[in-house]
Amino acid sequence: MGTGLVSRMAADLILSVALSVVAAAAVMAVTALVARRQGRVAVVDVAWGAAFATAALACGAGAAARDAGSPARSWLLVALVVLWGTRLAWHIGRRTARHDGEDPRYEKLLGGSLPEVGMGRAVRKVFALQGALVPLIALPVSVGVVLEVRWWPAVAAGALVWLVGIYFEAVGDAQLAAYRSRPRDQRPAVLDTGLWAWTRHPNYFGDACVWWGLWLAGGLASGWVAGLATVAAPAAMTWFLSEATGARLLEQTMMQRPGYPEYAARTARFVPRPPRRG
Repeated sequence: MGTGLVSRMAADLILSVALSVVAAAAVMAVTALVARRQGRVAVVDVAWGAAFATAALACGAGAAARDAGSPARSWLLVALVVLWGTRLAWHIGRRTARHDGEDPRYEKLLGGSLPEVGMGRAVRKVFALQGALVPLIALPVSVGVVLEVRWWPAVAAGALVWLVGIYFEAVGDAQLAAYRSRPRDQRPAVLDTGLWAWTRHPNYFGDACVWWGLWLAGGLASGWVAGLATVAAPAAMTWFLSEATGARLLEQTMMQRPGYPEYAARTARFVPRPPRRG
């Protein structure tokens, strides 16, 4: 590989990552202004998916403008991220539109509501953090759109894992929406059927699968070096979904609900498995 080609590849990578950073920062800046106006931080959940979709589009456009990467794989990666991010933003936006209050997770994280703690703390602990996480987690995409494909079977495997993730997310969300639509006196205390019988958080598990799939298709498919350089991205997403701001934080509230501890005792918290009996 000649010096000129290496320099061109490095420039493509730097530009792609920079576009991802700028896109994420722009979305989170606008979201912070919306949050200040509404007096609640929970609107950031809608921006999460939108920020990834915007970053992917920016990276894809940058790669196309510089004629970098394998176009078929590049636009596949962009399409997968945009589909996932748009669905997620739409789903969360529709759900949060019915509630005016703050999400208990963010009140716990901030130590109070937004009017109580102030915008500065919300920016530091939520908007800036998520704005920084988007380019990190999207690294397999920003790298994948500008590099040539080394292993097409990894692209196919990644698309398959992405499909599994979307299935768990979309079906899990639909089952939860159907459960919540029933009158309280006509539904069980806890949703423990369908995917929710196999994992207490099918949507979070699906989210993790989506990003491991994108890593396979965008990172590992570009070669071992790209794969190793970007594997921290899906690992970070999985950790946040399972241990930080996702399942573990949500369960601190859910464990106080009647029937939930018993449900937790028989159902996997994150990775699906058959439910325990008895």
